[in-house]
Parts: sequence; structure tokens; C-alpha cells
Amino acid sequence: MLEAFEKAALEAGKAILAIRAAGARASYKADNSPVTEADQQAERIILEKLGQLYPGIPVVAEEAVAAGQMPAINDAPFFLVDPLDGTKEFIKGHDDFTVNIALIESGTPTVGFIYAPALGVAYGGAGNEAYKLLVGSDFTISERTSIRACTQRQPPVAIASRSHRTPETNAYLAEAGSGDVRSIGSSLKFCLLAEGEADLYPRFGRTMQWDTAAGDAILRAAGGVTTDPEGRPLRYGRFERAGEAPFINPDFIARGAKRNQD
Repeated sequence: MLEAFEKAALEAGKAILAIRAAGARASYKADNSPVTEADQQAERIILEKLGQLYPGIPVVAEEAVAAGQMPAINDAPFFLVDPLDGTKEFIKGHDDFTVNIALIESGTPTVGFIYAPALGVAYGGAGNEAYKLLVGSDFTISERTSIRACTQRQPPVAIASRSHRTPETNAYLAEAGSGDVRSIGSSLKFCLLAEGEADLYPRFGRTMQWDTAAGDAILRAAGGVTTDPEGRPLRYGRFERAGEAPFINPDFIARGAKRNQD
């Protein structure tokens, strides 16, 4: 399945870069979040690939949900897809946007793949194995390296959102004693934790499950953990919360390894 995710994400990333080179235009959805042709084209590619290979597994995809297409998932496995995470970064000309595909089983992200096409890197994870890929300009893999989350340093190296920083996040970082706080967009924050480049990623503010599922799967495969503020593992599914959209996340904290993973 990781190989299938890899192929779909690379093809979607190729389309995204072609649209960026031609000049992407943004419009706005009902929730006032931006969307571009790159989001839509990438999602069409991924949905087609997953539908061909896994016709029995429903797909919850960001742009389809925005258009009112939400499959019934019940308690069965399902895919979560964010075809272009970091659309704001994409529009601004930054390179830290990603393609995200994840499998959810019993509320847990078990397989995940992330591709950052403008940076030429990708990450995958399943079970207890996670890896980083270097992707050439011809969209072929030039290197594949195993990665592991590291034991938290003191003071911890933290990551925070570039576009969605909140006072609650700042307060948590101050309490954690994080002297070095790096800002980066999209799901790459999970990937930096997974490869041991950072220790802590708190997120207090609105996120959707397709924003986090692939990165969370990779982080867990690398030995890390993502929990709600009470310490419970972050769960995925159509949870109905009063006044909130389906598939919205609670606040969460992602961390590197609890113990030495060497």
C-alpha cells in the first residue's frame, strides 16, 4: 500500500508543480479557506489511483468533502487525503506544501505517505518502519533512508505553524521551555519529528483529520506519538461534536520518541 501511495503522490506532485509553473489562481471555499486548480487536479489523480487499486475502501478527501461528497465509513478502514496541504504557503510562493495520503484502521492512522514536490523529499511510514525519500527532478526516487524519532532533548526543539500560530500554542511552548522554535508550513512538521530533527509540535487551533493523518502515521511508525492535551492518542473517524464539522481534530501535541529508539 505504501508503494501505491508513493506512486499516486508523486503523480499528484508532478501536476501541482506544473500548475504552479503556469501560474495558479486561488478561489475561496465556504469556510473561507483557499483552493486552487492544483488542489483539485491532485485530488482527482489520487482518487482515481486509490479507486482502481482499493475500490472497497472509502476515501475522505478534502476537496470532495468541501463539495458535499462524504462517504459512509462506519467502523471500516478508510483513506484520508489532503491533495495539497499548505495551500496558503503554495499561493505565497513558499515550497513547504505537501501531498498527503493515509489509511485509518480502527481510528488509528496505520499507513501514511507525504510528498513535498517543491523540496524534492517524501516520507512514508507503516507499522514500526518509517523512511525518507529524495525525489529527483524527473520524479524518480534517488535515495531511501530509514528514519527514527529521537528521545526528547532538553530544552526541546519545537515546531509551530507559520500561518496558524495561536496564543495558546505560544503559552504551551513557553511552559515547555522551548528555546528553539522553528516555523514551517504543512504536514512537514510531523516529518521533522519523525526524523529526529525536532521534539515537540503543539497545535492549539482548528485542523482537520486529513491535515494530520499521514504525518501522524509516519511519526508513530518512527516511534513518536500524537495525543490530545489530556494525553490520549489522537483518533480518527467521523466523530460528531456539537457545533463542529465532521472530521475536525481536537487540539493536539505531537512528540518524538518517549525512549531512546537507537
